[in-house]
Amino acid sequence: MSTVRKAVIPAAGWGTRFLPFTKSVPKEMLPIVDKPAIQYVVEEAIRCGIDDILIITSPYKKAIEDHFDRSVELEHLLDEKDKDRELRQVRELADLADIHFIRQGEALGLGHAIGIARRHVGREPFAVLLGDDLMHPSSKVLQGMIDTYEDRGAASVALMQVPHAEIGSYGCARVEPSDDLPDPLVRVSGLVEKPPPAEAPSDLAVIGRYVFGPEIFDHIAATEAGHGGEIQLTDAMLAMMAEREVLGWVFQGGRYDVGSKPDYLRTVIELGLEREDLRADLMAVLRAVVEREGMCP
Repeated sequence: MSTVRKAVIPAAGWGTRFLPFTKSVPKEMLPIVDKPAIQYVVEEAIRCGIDDILIITSPYKKAIEDHFDRSVELEHLLDEKDKDRELRQVRELADLADIHFIRQGEALGLGHAIGIARRHVGREPFAVLLGDDLMHPSSKVLQGMIDTYEDRGAASVALMQVPHAEIGSYGCARVEPSDDLPDPLVRVSGLVEKPPPAEAPSDLAVIGRYVFGPEIFDHIAATEAGHGGEIQLTDAMLAMMAEREVLGWVFQGGRYDVGSKPDYLRTVIELGLEREDLRADLMAVLRAVVEREGMCP
């Protein structure tokens, strides 16, 4: 049995890059064909054996809670119309896992959001999955990180190599030679938040998957607010590194940044093409667009 049975999904941000849509609808509810983005994140956690999920929300994000709740009126309507497949889909949402919600009253940063999960998580290890980083359903990144924690007792963070010019858009990891570690693990010796490319210690970007032991909460509690008055998870992790090992799980591919408009559109297209019920029609649409725009070779 896996010892990592709980996950925390921070989902309290404003999503300003998708205004005006996100003025009234949480960015985590952006549709990927016919499922909201956050459902992919929840399902990823469940595939890794996690059955207790805490979603950190904010006052205007009730739609996320409603999505994972029962809707008796809708179920009754679908039942009357003999829409058995759709009825099964909406009922299954409420039974995916034990899903809990707590509100982050103030936007005080990612570290603060994770910190308020302390009472729920208790003294157990847990995973953190950011709601705008989607992983392909075939991805083994989170499972590998969980296995690493259980094998070595070390916290871990997902790392992805990005073009050097783009590293300033991410948290960046400094890593040490790690001949004693199996691929794809590296030892993390430092973290820098959005460094200028000329000052970046590597091209390894921190991606939104973490596995922590409960000691991270002590470091978050001791972390003072930094830039913008926010409590940074990076600062808490740096403090933790002085006491215990933090490993990076390096991967390539299978990640979708639905907080970026171009990558959101790529997500919809790529995952849509994997659907047998949509592939032919979607391919026809894409071919027509390519031909119309004169992009055929």
